[in-house]
Amino acid sequence: MFGCSNINENNIPYYDSPDFTPHFLNQKQAETRIFHTIPEFTLTDQYNNDFIFSKSKNSLHVANFIFTTCSDICPNMTSNMKLVEKAFFNDSLVKILSFSVAPWIDTPRKLFEYANFYDIKTNNWFLLTGDKSKIYDLARRSYFAEEDFGFSRDSTVFLHTEHFILVDQNRKIRGIYNGTLELETRQLIKDISALKESL
Repeated sequence: MFGCSNINENNIPYYDSPDFTPHFLNQKQAETRIFHTIPEFTLTDQYNNDFIFSKSKNSLHVANFIFTTCSDICPNMTSNMKLVEKAFFNDSLVKILSFSVAPWIDTPRKLFEYANFYDIKTNNWFLLTGDKSKIYDLARRSYFAEEDFGFSRDSTVFLHTEHFILVDQNRKIRGIYNGTLELETRQLIKDISALKESL
């Protein structure tokens, strides 16, 4: 998702289906035309605390899906997400949610060790674990993390995706990015900054 340097909130499309057809609307139009939102959920973070999504209202967030023993795309994705961390360090209006797709391995302790390994210091980056079926359902049917080909899969099929998903303060999807590419991650940072101006 690329654009000119003068990005504003209205230049960033909305997405409400797993085929990621863009809808260029202002906020008022989106209220009556875009109905897909990220639902409420509660999972466990790397500090073994409940992460209650409803407490993150009025903030933007970036979601991705990883597992701590992944040796191919996850290290690259986490390194690129560090760019987002640096750009919005301890910014209460921007959260990073990294969901484990192997929660039977990734206990809170494992996630804590992973955070330490990657020197994750910000207080707005949450590594999340919990019920596998809940995480997979969120990933595929709420975040559309595997786009349309993954929408109908269930939790028996392993989930692995390189996508970063940008969600606005109204829980509507605003962007999909290849998290293995620094160039797309820098575009994500620009888009977050533009959306922040509308808060």
